Amino acid sequence: MKSHPPAILRCASAGLLATALALSALAATPPAAKSPTAKSAPKPPDDLSTQVADGYRGIWYMNQPLKSEHKYKYSGGFATYPQWHMPIAIHVAAQRKTFFVYGGSAGNVSERGDELQHLVSYYDHATGTVPRPVRILQKRTEDAHDNPTLSIDAAGHLFVFSSAHGTGRPSYLHRSKRPYDITEWELIEKTNYSYTQPWYLPQSRRFLFMHTLYVKGERTLNWKTSADGRTWTPPQLLAHIEMGDYQLTARDRNTDRVGVAFDLHPNQGREGKGLNYRTNLYYAETLDAGATWTNAAGDRLAPPLRTAQNPALVRDYRAENLSVYLKEIAFTADGHPVILYLTSRGFNPGPESGPFQWYTARWTGRDWEIRPFTTSDHNYDHGTLYIEADGTWRVIAPLAPGPQPWGTGGEMEMWTSGDQGATWTRGQRLTQNSRYNHSYARQPVNADPGLYALWADGSPLEATPSALYFATQDGRVFRLPEKMTGATAKPEQVK
Repeated sequence: MKSHPPAILRCASAGLLATALALSALAATPPAAKSPTAKSAPKPPDDLSTQVADGYRGIWYMNQPLKSEHKYKYSGGFATYPQWHMPIAIHVAAQRKTFFVYGGSAGNVSERGDELQHLVSYYDHATGTVPRPVRILQKRTEDAHDNPTLSIDAAGHLFVFSSAHGTGRPSYLHRSKRPYDITEWELIEKTNYSYTQPWYLPQSRRFLFMHTLYVKGERTLNWKTSADGRTWTPPQLLAHIEMGDYQLTARDRNTDRVGVAFDLHPNQGREGKGLNYRTNLYYAETLDAGATWTNAAGDRLAPPLRTAQNPALVRDYRAENLSVYLKEIAFTADGHPVILYLTSRGFNPGPESGPFQWYTARWTGRDWEIRPFTTSDHNYDHGTLYIEADGTWRVIAPLAPGPQPWGTGGEMEMWTSGDQGATWTRGQRLTQNSRYNHSYARQPVNADPGLYALWADGSPLEATPSALYFATQDGRVFRLPEKMTGATAKPEQVK
């Protein structure tokens, strides 16, 4: 335990795979070096050509360089970043596959010079193999806030939502041409939205798309819906409190219930204002794709929520002078939400902002029960929470010290609780003696025991190559092949 649309994009068919690989040399050929005047020159448009990649290599990203030993506010291998993007993986039992998307590297690993690739692939549970991933987009940025998310409709069509970080770059929506097939894609829309969270609701057979729109630089929480993924309702505002909000969402696997946990970016108090001083904990939910919203007690909410004191408030952390970093939502068997989050005393990395205290907040049916879980050494140590059929709570997160302490991530561990978070047992250490910190463990929708969490590694102190990993429910860990010579490959077991 630490204390410390509408254009059609065609992919090479299987018969042309070798030719496509030879011509594209996708990830092996880095972009040309920038000239001294490149900073002021306009960037070329994003590359929307679909190509087959030759392996799994994640994007490295940093945010807010610091004049301190910690180098960056947060950084590392961010192929599965951020938690505000969900889902990124979906298990389809009938296909015996877990489909996933991630942010890949174009090959020029550096602080500023790489370009973000949006890649889609799957793990075949029947064969224990992965195919070469398919790139559907290369964005002219290294910013992992532009990473993709995934949704799958009732007919099996995959939808990839490609985000933008603010209003300066476009967002895209792609749809697979065939069910459960990653080789050919249709561009549905070029638009702008951020922090994409598309949920397909199986009972009502429609999409509920939670997302962020920037208004004068502030983050506003919105939703819209669609029956077919092509035609969407206008966005509706859920919350814009003070200087904005971040949100986490989740769908109850047994219903169409979608829960939203969110914070606020204060305009006063806590010795500062804005997103770096994020605080408070809120919860709202909808059972009917946004037609009505309630708090956990069932009290009706009237969006948009604009004041800090509102019926969705779970806990007023501003009054306690604490920052709040949201991690995950899960639902109990009776549909009650549990929120996993962390509090700290500031946004700067290092011990001065500690303790980095993790909590669970469980709705009991009457009130919110908030219990401490454990501590780690960074605000952006992200973990994922499972509530399993037998009532076990499980967390997979970088909670052990990593090779770069006080940086984003660490060594991945698996913790369990059999009493709804009252006590926890540290189980297996999933990684150890690693080259770099591991970060952003993410949970597939309907996760299969054979691929239970997905993440990447990378140094939080300098730009490095980044590999992708997944863990099984019983604690085995596999690394996805960084370079492939055949059409498919078996991930390498590393634990």
